[in-house]
Amino acid sequence: MNCSVREIGDLPPDERAAVFDRDADIEEIREDVREIVGRVREEGDVAVREFTSEFDDVAVGNLDVTDAAADAVEELDDDVREAIETAADNVRAFHERSAPADWREDFEGRELGRRYRPVERAGVYVPGGTAAYPSSALMGVIPAKVAGVEHVAVATPPADEINPVTLAAVHIAGADAVYQVGGAQAIGALAHGTETVDRVQTVVGPGNRWVTAAKAEVRGEVEIDFLAGPSEIAVLADETADPELVAADLVAQAEHDTQASVVAVTDDAALAAAVADAVERQAPERERADIIEGALENDESGVFLARSMPEAVLFVEEYAAEHLAIVAENDEELLDRIDSAGSVFLGPHSPVAAGDYASGPNHVLPTGGGAKRYGGLSVDTFLRSTTVQRLDEAALDDLAETITTLAEAEGLEAHAESVRKRFDE
Repeated sequence: MNCSVREIGDLPPDERAAVFDRDADIEEIREDVREIVGRVREEGDVAVREFTSEFDDVAVGNLDVTDAAADAVEELDDDVREAIETAADNVRAFHERSAPADWREDFEGRELGRRYRPVERAGVYVPGGTAAYPSSALMGVIPAKVAGVEHVAVATPPADEINPVTLAAVHIAGADAVYQVGGAQAIGALAHGTETVDRVQTVVGPGNRWVTAAKAEVRGEVEIDFLAGPSEIAVLADETADPELVAADLVAQAEHDTQASVVAVTDDAALAAAVADAVERQAPERERADIIEGALENDESGVFLARSMPEAVLFVEEYAAEHLAIVAENDEELLDRIDSAGSVFLGPHSPVAAGDYASGPNHVLPTGGGAKRYGGLSVDTFLRSTTVQRLDEAALDDLAETITTLAEAEGLEAHAESVRKRFDE
């Protein structure tokens, strides 16, 4: 395993493109996904079961496993249940604090405001595959329930025995329905409904590229959070950082997926070399070493040496990481110079794993540079906002000339007349 140090100033154009032009890699499967989603829309449960058998090699009886999720809580070991409940409490507290509030204020006779109302039905995808993700159940369901969504449905891939920890987490998070269906067919079922799966208005949650492509396909018919690609981390570090801890964070993120992107950026040559050495030592010791090695061999991954800290900051700003760790003496000053990141972890005692599981902020975050345009999953994802206004006669009189002048400039005479009529003798 070779984790090399590359100098940012010497990167050729193709390597720069590999680092910065990351995407979800869904175009080549869009036609297949369109067919899957279309058949689910037309054939309902029949298509869902057929695709489940074909892709997951599972013959599903009852798609609805809501009762099994409730039962799974009772089967948990006490320490696992306590860990899920603690994490759930922290995630709930963070999202309750970040929920927007209705407001009304008087602007010189113009009573103006904004109010927020949840969608009625939301769908949350909770991944399965090579690992179990009870944490994703908490991150998807809890903000929806905090927002006030009446019915939150979860879809998670089927198995001969679905991971009981995931099922229990879904129930503890407060899901109203749980379905054992994964992949593109799950997104199609949530977006269009079937005989068993209730149709929703919003679909959220991370998944593989088939899930992501399906979210792209149904976007417009339902709202989605965003199109997420493989997981990623960027660590911005100065000479005060512990290379063993920086390496541990890179290795941890690499174990998600062979397509994960993990980078460390520093202006200190000694630290860069030490981090690369530590990664090479730590990675083979981990249980998912093969997956980690695959991620580290990606062109997008590596240790990058900047000529200065300003160059390092420009690098991470352009990278716009899903997870950005800043391990530096002046971390707050560096944070003030960075606008684009899904979630930021400050200091040596804030590993990304804390945010992945239990600290409170959501771990469903934009990847592939998406942080330049939008933020992560939140209560806002499940809310619709409505503006409210009431003008008294004096306030309308004050604005009348402005309104009528602009209306007539646009050629909308009736708009202007609708104001003048209110002042006719």
